[in-house]
Amino acid sequence: MMRDPGDPALFAAIARATRDALAEAEVNLPRDVIAALEQARSRERNPVARGELDQILANVALAAERNAPLCQDTGVPVVYVTLPPEIACTFSLYRAVEEGVRRATREVPLRPNVVDPLTRKNTGDNTGPGIPAVHVRPGNEFRITVLPKGAGAENVSRLGMLLPTEAGTIPRFVTETVLLAGGRPCPPVILGVGIGGTFDGAAALAKEALLLPIDSMDQYEQAICDAVNTLGIGPMGLGGDTTALAVKVRRSACHTASLPVAVNVQCWAARRASRVVEVPP
Repeated sequence: MMRDPGDPALFAAIARATRDALAEAEVNLPRDVIAALEQARSRERNPVARGELDQILANVALAAERNAPLCQDTGVPVVYVTLPPEIACTFSLYRAVEEGVRRATREVPLRPNVVDPLTRKNTGDNTGPGIPAVHVRPGNEFRITVLPKGAGAENVSRLGMLLPTEAGTIPRFVTETVLLAGGRPCPPVILGVGIGGTFDGAAALAKEALLLPIDSMDQYEQAICDAVNTLGIGPMGLGGDTTALAVKVRRSACHTASLPVAVNVQCWAARRASRVVEVPP
């Protein structure tokens, strides 16, 4: 039987899963990201950079100990929903996710970051037209995944419409993006790269790439990551061996006459978490 997210019990379950996923993401860094930071610390040759990585790791530990957000910029909520066939995709689903964001903002608490793009009036609860950004996909399990995205890294992200003959220049485009960003996105960064699709689709792919585990990279990703690390920007832009912890790439087919490429930059605080929605009987 098809279930409507507007049902009060199901609505509450969706809101609770969203709230809990956000609370987890804001406070606890994923284990693969912590491991990447620890590995960067162990191989770093620059004493200033080692000190910065020590401070980052201490910050991570203190946030978990005190159950407090990892960063004062608690980001803008980006939410991915996998929806099984027995759950209807209605406006109530979006409203329930919004309610979960409001609850997390009050209870964690989170800094209210969401404003009108022109008047800059703050909504006070991290919701507004189009926010949280909710992406719904079909799946076998009803799951909420959150990706709180800070502005410092988001602001230096980049999209290019390359010529089809320029596929070989994609690593240079990614590396150039990091060079232009410098220390502003709080490196060491993780780079989500979207290749193909459409103008908007490449950007979506790049952001979704940031959901992938970073404990491994394929040969293409590793080559780009190595190129970025030759820049010497280093942790917090103060120089060092590690400017990027990882590069993750997602691809899509595209028009024969175009080659969209997007780079979504993520700071060291690569926050993501998931919760399964416990569907009431």
